[in-house]
Amino acid sequence: MKLQQDQIWQAGENYYRIVRLERLAVTYRLLKDLDHRHGKNVDVTKKEFCRLIKGAELVAGPQLNRADAEPPKEVQD
Repeated sequence: MKLQQDQIWQAGENYYRIVRLERLAVTYRLLKDLDHRHGKNVDVTKKEFCRLIKGAELVAGPQLNRADAEPPKEVQD
């Protein structure tokens, strides 16, 4: 899976927005509702974040801004 800053992933009722993406770390914002962009920022390793969003659906992101763009395909690790 290709992670990029400003992506929003949905897992269950929670939404995870990538705030800062580094080589080995991710800062994400946990959101309960997309209408309200307020939430708690959480720092985790990239591996922990990938485990967190395993099976999640990509809702929005920089690559989805164009109408003809498709979400990235998942890659098996």
